[in-house]
Amino acid sequence: MKNVIYCIANSQTQAETIVNNLKNAGFPSNDISVLLPDTSGTRDFAHEQNTKLPEGASSGGATGMGVGAILGWLAGIGSLAIPGAGPFIAAGPIMATLGGAAVGGATGGIIGALVGMGIPEYEAKRYDGKIRGGNILISVHTDDSERQDVVEEIYERAGAEDIKSTSEASVPA
Repeated sequence: MKNVIYCIANSQTQAETIVNNLKNAGFPSNDISVLLPDTSGTRDFAHEQNTKLPEGASSGGATGMGVGAILGWLAGIGSLAIPGAGPFIAAGPIMATLGGAAVGGATGGIIGALVGMGIPEYEAKRYDGKIRGGNILISVHTDDSERQDVVEEIYERAGAEDIKSTSEASVPA
């Protein structure tokens, strides 16, 4: 069974350290998700046009967005607007979930998407508040308990907060 291990990074530098350490530990970019508020504005978008976001979910061209080369390495990085929540930069599996919320105008925004991914509602509310406050949510999907321990160790070494894991919600076919 796949598990998802979450944490909160307090800064872009800390998030990049975590993602780089995950990359160096052999985790593929498409198993790592990052979600952060887009405070840069579209004038800073420019590095690379590269997204796997479903058509129509993006609020603009998906780019490296000045988030740095390490975060730009992640799969499907893009910009999206979540109704009632605002503009965000997301990458990895969380992008498709949040992209669906953006397209569907889903109520609950980030909280609804996180709950839909298997995070208990009380934790999703805490993550939502931290992300809106400028922090960065990072998650890694793995079905190997030893790899889960590696993820948690990487988070802890980097000083990440709110480290949690949960079974990944199954999506009906």
